[in-house]
Amino acid sequence: MQKCQKCHNPATLHITEVLAESQFEELHLCEQCANKYLCEPQQKSGAGKGGVAEAREGEEGLFNQNECPHCGIKFVEFRNTGRLGCPHDYQAFREELLPLLENIHGEVRHCGKVPRRLPQNKETQSELMQLRNRLRQAVTKEDYEEAASLRDRIKRLGES
Repeated sequence: MQKCQKCHNPATLHITEVLAESQFEELHLCEQCANKYLCEPQQKSGAGKGGVAEAREGEEGLFNQNECPHCGIKFVEFRNTGRLGCPHDYQAFREELLPLLENIHGEVRHCGKVPRRLPQNKETQSELMQLRNRLRQAVTKEDYEEAASLRDRIKRLGES
C-alpha cells in the first residue's frame, strides 16, 4: 500500500493533475491531506485543476463518509484496510464497490467455474443418487461390468 506524500499515513486518494499536454503530476494522499489539498488553493505553474477533476475528488470525499447501518464501518476504513465489516457492507457500499470490482475483475458478476460435484438441478441430483445406489448394489453382487458402466455414467453426470 502506498504512503501519503505529505504525512506518510496510508494513501487513500490518488490524484493525477494534468499540468500541460504531456506533463502530469501524480499525488498519493491520505484523506486528511487530500481534504486540505482540495480545499486550499494551490500555486501551480501549469493550467491548474480542471472542473472534472474537482467534481471527481469531491464525490470521492462523499463516498468515504458512507457508513454501514449494521456494523458501522465507513467506506474509508474499507479503503484503508481492504476488509469489509459484515455481509451487509456489499449493499451499503454497492455504488462504490461496483466500479472497483469492474476495474479489478473486468466484470461485476461471477462468471467463473462451478464445482464439478455440485449438481446443476434437483433432477440431476436425484439421478446421481439413484445411480450411486445401483452402483453400490452392483458391487455387492460382484457385477463389476455393470458397476464400471454405472461409475462412468456418474462421472459424466458429475462433469456436466
